[in-house]
Amino acid sequence: MTFTGDFTYESRPGRVVFRPGAAVSATPAEAEHLGLRRLLVVCGRRGEAVARAVADALGDSCAGLHAEARMHVPLEDADRAVAAARTAGADGVVAVGGGSSIGLGKAIALRTGLPLIAVPSTYSGSEMTPVWGLTEAGVKRTGRDPKVQPRSVVYDPELTVSLPVPLTVTSGVNALAHAVEALYAPDTSPLIALMAEEGVRAITEALPALAARPDDLDARGRALYGAWLCGACLGSTTMGLHHKLCHVLGGTFGLPHAETHTVVLPHALAYNTPAVPGASAALSRALDAENPSQALWDLAGRLGAPRSLAELGLKETDVAEAARQVAGQPYANPRPVTTEGVRAVLQAAFEGRRP
Repeated sequence: MTFTGDFTYESRPGRVVFRPGAAVSATPAEAEHLGLRRLLVVCGRRGEAVARAVADALGDSCAGLHAEARMHVPLEDADRAVAAARTAGADGVVAVGGGSSIGLGKAIALRTGLPLIAVPSTYSGSEMTPVWGLTEAGVKRTGRDPKVQPRSVVYDPELTVSLPVPLTVTSGVNALAHAVEALYAPDTSPLIALMAEEGVRAITEALPALAARPDDLDARGRALYGAWLCGACLGSTTMGLHHKLCHVLGGTFGLPHAETHTVVLPHALAYNTPAVPGASAALSRALDAENPSQALWDLAGRLGAPRSLAELGLKETDVAEAARQVAGQPYANPRPVTTEGVRAVLQAAFEGRRP
């Protein structure tokens, strides 16, 4: 890695507890550490059983369970969750589940200022960032606010054991995307580069083991550790083309979040590779491969993940509109973004071609 002495790095406060069984054993202690006495637990329908166990562990400190989290945090869902928190007289929020649950918890924190505890059950990495997202009228808006950064994160590898293999793989690649873009972000730094490379290495080594043995607790722990590092990278840097593509495809066209990241990442990386030799070298080391974008595409295929936007339900007639929306948004990217360039990336991703 080439060292540059010109960078800014901001470390955000927060506690992390990482151990098997921590969801039930550590969450009440984290609430007590923060001085919280009435916590609203939020989750999605799929993770309601786990969230209920956390709520039970909180005992009298639980002010209610709100199991209405959905992908991309529709504005009306956020409105209902904020109302539930206020009705319950909550002094804090515990979000249990994947990116949708943590996103809903962040929406409450954004609107109310209530402190958030995150108990992630996937590898989305949202728990390590001050990034929030809301979808209104088919448009996903994102922003950054220190209020939404979880005050405590409870990592419990046992929570992820029941994660189905297809979601394990796509959620893991979603985490990889955070590290990939952080390596060539305008506000990257040597510390970010270290975390990104280690995060990519940890996840890509863990995923094949988990595809073979989903109950491998050691591999689950390594994947969660990698997701932590990748999420921290996203939390400290500016997002580029890849994330903008996924926000439009999810917010406007309703495509599933992790699967969309999995399909788009190799193509967005291939587009930017000529402009980012340093990032490419780091990814080559982490992936032990000469061509990182092809290595990621190969990994997805080897593990049975989707590799085309067509598989996810996008219509070919939507490609041009998605390209227009993405190219019309200002954001940092190492290679200039044109409508034609974005359309080529989307077309390749639509067809599932090898980058």
